[in-house]
Amino acid sequence: MTLLSISRNGPVRTIILNRPEKRNALNFEMMQGLINAFAAEPHYSERVTVIRAQGKAFCAGLELSSDGLQDGAEDMVVRMFDTIQRYPLPVVARVQGPAIAGGCELALHCDFIVADADAPFGMPLAQLGVTSNWFLTKKIMETMGLVAARELLMLGDFIPAKVFHANGHIARAVAASELDAETDKVVQRLAANAPLSMRILKKLLLKQVSFYDEIEHSIEDEEVRRVFASKDALEGVAARIEKRAPQFEGS
Repeated sequence: MTLLSISRNGPVRTIILNRPEKRNALNFEMMQGLINAFAAEPHYSERVTVIRAQGKAFCAGLELSSDGLQDGAEDMVVRMFDTIQRYPLPVVARVQGPAIAGGCELALHCDFIVADADAPFGMPLAQLGVTSNWFLTKKIMETMGLVAARELLMLGDFIPAKVFHANGHIARAVAASELDAETDKVVQRLAANAPLSMRILKKLLLKQVSFYDEIEHSIEDEEVRRVFASKDALEGVAARIEKRAPQFEGS
């Protein structure tokens, strides 16, 4: 089974996450496929890319095991999201269901999100005993601002797309029955625009927030690595898999 399918229809390229039995959780094969898809120069006829998913969930984040994240997963997910956000043409996420942790970040690293109004977005990392790193936290801050970022990251509760839209965090939130039509409307409007204009506008917008990348954060990076290697992280992931409340000890 192909976990990631890519097709092109005129100016629109479509990438489909195709792992519905795992709620489209991202494994190494899927992440590498997304990196390859967005690292390449766009086809001459392309104007916009749509990321969508099979099944009830958009993406449940990175694949977890009882041992936590696989070695190298953190670096790979950062490379994947950075490649997507630097892609020279617009990227639209069609979110039909839960966008959780890495799935939330996947949607936020696209230029436009069109979502089912009831689709939950969430970053329940603290509930698992892990954390977002500098790069991922920066995207939450950039998109939502400090107060909403605290709500999403430190409480870790799920927030419906209609609330995200009301607060200006995503482009569209519509009834499930209208999702395809609204996505097509946004995609076709983008596809009709001048590609050179799209390229420079995307580049300008990304440049506006890139100064955060220059801030020294090696100490924080090391602290993030310690959190991922902690007993609490192993306990949090094990508790989620076993569907029980975690017993955190702060170690």
